[in-house]
Amino acid sequence: MAGSVFDSQIYGDLFTSADVGRLFTDTAEARAMLLVEGALAKAQGAAGVIPQESAAAIGRAVMEVAMDPGALRKPTGQNGVPVPGLIAAFRSEMNAPEHAQFVHWGATSQDIMDSALMLRLRQALALIEDDLKLVLASLAKLAKTHSSLPMPARTYGQHATPTSFGAVAAAWGAPILSLVGELENLRQNCLLISLSGAAGTAGALGPKAAEVRAEMAKSLGLKDPERSWHTDRTPLLRLMDWMVRVNLALGKLGEDCIALVQTGIGEISLGGAGASSTMPQKQNPVAPSALVALARQGSGLLSILHGSALQQHQRDGAAWFSEWLCLPQIVLGAASAARTARDLSAGISPNAATMAAALDSGLDMIHAEALSFALAAEMPRPEAQAAVKALCREAGDSNQPLRQLVARDFPQIDAKTLFDSATQLGDAPAEALRFSVKIAELSADT
Repeated sequence: MAGSVFDSQIYGDLFTSADVGRLFTDTAEARAMLLVEGALAKAQGAAGVIPQESAAAIGRAVMEVAMDPGALRKPTGQNGVPVPGLIAAFRSEMNAPEHAQFVHWGATSQDIMDSALMLRLRQALALIEDDLKLVLASLAKLAKTHSSLPMPARTYGQHATPTSFGAVAAAWGAPILSLVGELENLRQNCLLISLSGAAGTAGALGPKAAEVRAEMAKSLGLKDPERSWHTDRTPLLRLMDWMVRVNLALGKLGEDCIALVQTGIGEISLGGAGASSTMPQKQNPVAPSALVALARQGSGLLSILHGSALQQHQRDGAAWFSEWLCLPQIVLGAASAARTARDLSAGISPNAATMAAALDSGLDMIHAEALSFALAAEMPRPEAQAAVKALCREAGDSNQPLRQLVARDFPQIDAKTLFDSATQLGDAPAEALRFSVKIAELSADT
C-alpha cells in the first residue's frame, strides 16, 4: 500500500482529493515558497529596504525559474527545512549575484513556509467549498422533493416515530450549510502572512518590518496579523478544525447511508455502488464507507495537531515537524470527503415503497407516542402512558396491530388519522422546505 492513499495509483479514485491534491505536492510547495519570496522582495523594494532594481529582478526570476524539488531533498535532510536549499538553488539560477544577495532578506524559513502554506490553504478552502455547495444543492433537491415522504425515524437504531425523508436530507445538510457559513470569518482571521524573523522579533527586518509585512500581505492577498504567530498555531488549528468538522458532517451522511441500504432495510438507493469479488448479489456502500473512514482519520489527526501546538519558547522544530506529518492529510481528507459526498449525494434516491413497508412492519407501535398524547387529552398523562404501554405489550404478545386494540378499547380515538404516518410528521416537512429555501438563497447570493 502506498504511504498515502491520496497519492496512490491504486486507491486514488476511492480516496480522491481532486484538484486539492495538486496543492500538496513538492512542486506546488516550492512554487508557493518562491511566490512568497517574490512578494517579500517586492514589498522591501517598495519600502526602500532593498534596492528596487534587485526587487524587480527577484520578482522576474520568481516567475521564470522552474525549481526541481528533487534538488531540495539533500539540503532539507541536512537543515531540517527546505528553505535554505531553495534559496541557494534560486540564487544560483538567477545568475545575478548583485541582486540574488537580497533574496530572503531578514526573513526566516518559517516565515516563508507558513506564508506559502496559507496560499495553498486558501485555494484548498475554495475548492472544498465548491464541492460542499454542490452537496448542499443535491440535498436541498431531496429535501424539497421528498419533504412529506414518510419514513421511520430511528433512535438507538430502533424505530422511534415517523419523520420525512426530506427532513432527513435537511438534517444531513444543516451542518454543512453552517460550515460554509463559517468560511468568511476563517478567511478574514486565519489566512495570515508570516514575517517576523528568526525569533519573532523582526530584528533583522529593520525598522520598516511592519510596513513590509503589511505590503507583503496585500500583495499575496493574505491578512496581516500585526504580530508573530510562529508558536501560536491557532490560525492553523481553526482551519484544520473546520476541515475535520467537514469530515464529521459528511461522515454522518455516510453512516446513515450505510444503515439505510442494509439488507432488510433498503430504504434508499445510492446510484452507483460497489461490487463484491465473490458475491454477485452485493452492491456495497463504498462511497459512504469512505466518508466514515475519512471522518475517523481526520479526528485522530486533529488530536495530533493539537499536541503539536504545544510549542517550546519562540520556535519548536519537533512540534513543527509533527504539524507537517498530519496537516496535509487532514486537508486532503476533507477534500476527499467533499468530492466523494458531491458524487454520492447526487445519486441518492428514496425507496418510497420500502419506507412505507417499514412504517407498517411493527404492529403500528411507531405511533405509540402519538397515541399516548391522544389519550392524554382524556386522562392524566401518566395514566395515558401506562395504558399505551399495556396495549403495546398486548400487541406484541398477540401479534395484533395496535390500531385494532385501540379500536376495541378506545373507539372514540380517530384511529384512521392517528395511524396515518403522513399526519404524524410534525415539523419535518416544514423543516425540509426551510432548508431547501436556505440553499436557494445561498445559491442566489453566490
